[in-house]
Amino acid sequence: MLSEEAKSPYTLLLRAVLMIPVSHYVIGLLLILTVFLYNFLEIHILRDLLNGFRGDPVILTFNPSSHVYRDVVSKCRVLHGRYLPTPWLCSPNIQTLFLHFFGNAPRVNFRRQIFMTSDGGTLALDWAKGHIHEDELPFRPNDAEQHGIKNPIVIIVPGLTSDSKSSYIKHLVSSITKHGWDVVVSNHRGLGGVSVTSDSLYNAGWTEDVRAVIDQIHGKHPEAPLFVVGTSIGANILVKYLAEDGVSTPIVGAASICSPWDLLVCDRFINRKLLQRLYNLALAIGLKDYAEMHEAVLSRLSNWEGVKKARSVRDYDDSATIILGNYETVDTYYRRCSSSIFVGGVMVPLLCISSFDDPICTSEAIPWDECRLNKNVVLATTKHGGHLPFFEGFAAKRVWWVRAVDEFFCALNSSHFRHRKKQAATSAVSSLNSPIDHAPYVHMMEDGTVTAIGDEMPEEVAHQEEDNKGKSGISSLDSSIDHSPYVQILEDGTVTTATDEPDETEIMQQGTDHKGKSQEESIILRGDGVHEEKLKAKQISQLQHRRGIGELIVPTLNQLSRRHQFSLWLLAYIAVITTWPVLGSTLSIFLKRRIRALFSKPKM
Repeated sequence: MLSEEAKSPYTLLLRAVLMIPVSHYVIGLLLILTVFLYNFLEIHILRDLLNGFRGDPVILTFNPSSHVYRDVVSKCRVLHGRYLPTPWLCSPNIQTLFLHFFGNAPRVNFRRQIFMTSDGGTLALDWAKGHIHEDELPFRPNDAEQHGIKNPIVIIVPGLTSDSKSSYIKHLVSSITKHGWDVVVSNHRGLGGVSVTSDSLYNAGWTEDVRAVIDQIHGKHPEAPLFVVGTSIGANILVKYLAEDGVSTPIVGAASICSPWDLLVCDRFINRKLLQRLYNLALAIGLKDYAEMHEAVLSRLSNWEGVKKARSVRDYDDSATIILGNYETVDTYYRRCSSSIFVGGVMVPLLCISSFDDPICTSEAIPWDECRLNKNVVLATTKHGGHLPFFEGFAAKRVWWVRAVDEFFCALNSSHFRHRKKQAATSAVSSLNSPIDHAPYVHMMEDGTVTAIGDEMPEEVAHQEEDNKGKSGISSLDSSIDHSPYVQILEDGTVTTATDEPDETEIMQQGTDHKGKSQEESIILRGDGVHEEKLKAKQISQLQHRRGIGELIVPTLNQLSRRHQFSLWLLAYIAVITTWPVLGSTLSIFLKRRIRALFSKPKM
């Protein structure tokens, strides 16, 4: 008989546990650790294996009527292919760490040019050229041939605390210089080994340095097509610059790589999980190192004690960035400088590349609708890639987005966009300060965009006013046809402009419909008449009264069907579903009566 202690279930369980070999415990712990790391680091090797290592297709988002996609991106095989990460780097976090510590960067030689800004700031411009000897590189002192460059020039704007020594920058430079193109890395203030010589430092919304560098290069080489690539924070700065300058920028095309898009959303994201908080701490350490290199300036202009104690990017921005940039709060700085609110104003071809598993710049911040509405923007997203690495091939010697940008720029350089003329126009970035609100004259473009011309009267309108001087604001129909622009009110109430004379058939038809009425009620109105609004209201009222509500709905339905082919079917489906309880019961009663009458026998 066993003793009472021996009969205890806990004693038996303990004895059983002690009988298990130690090696089994080690294997179990390793298995648990593997599962934990697999999920913590977001490893996807099993998914890639089940997918046959074919990779995932690149998702392109663009406007259906985009000429940039039709004439340029449609010819890019890389953007229409698949992206498969390096098998042993099958994690966005492992890729990002590998890029930072190793990178497999090719050898690149730079020649430095020191560029002074108008406010006394110092920038280091590192030039690279592939197949031409070093002594032929541009911007050599007292070089008489420096104004004769006609090859395309690519300007690179690095990310936060990055410079020309970064691995991904060298990958891009090496790829582009193989075509014989010139490449210049525009290092941020205080980076690249130069000192801060002014009271201004760069931030996510600082576009003055990029603008100065582009204008400088374009001024010295006006015949050379200019392209710009921005990475991470540099991408945010680039998009903001392109929107601010609009069509007046000399840039032929640009590429935005792993942009944060919405700084406020990204700030929330990197404080959400443990791994993201580690990235946040690493970025803060990099910013603190940058501040310590320029302690003489930052200790005088910023909250130096707060900078030294910063444990996150937000802490650094609160102690330094908003003070130097004159922002009220950190959130105000993030909202005003986020490129997502500027991408709609980009007026040159722009390729944007982001990955869904970016551990720093979350895909939640991507402005999908804004990119889709802008005909100049094409957004390419991949399932994997991390933050900037996008390594591919078993040896991780290539970077996918570098090949995509290289091919995009080559296709763009061979298209008609290269010969786009620089236009002086007002940027339509901020609707709050729109010149349309202050100028009486507007210009309607071919795509329907309305822009302000200015407070002064356009020359053509001035001539018209001189010809019509002394006449009534609402002249006869023949006079208005000869001397004034026209505003045509369509059947659905839409107002359109016509610069040529209206069709005689339209005038006759309008005259028949409005017989006995004054010429003020004609369907053709003078665009510069003082009673335009009253006449337009009268015309809309007359059309509604004459045609009825049923006919007024038809143009709207036609427009809806043109924009969305399945919309009418969707409306029909909703109508059937919502009315089915009534229609179903009625139909059931009707069918039962018919069947009963059909099979009922006639009485004798």
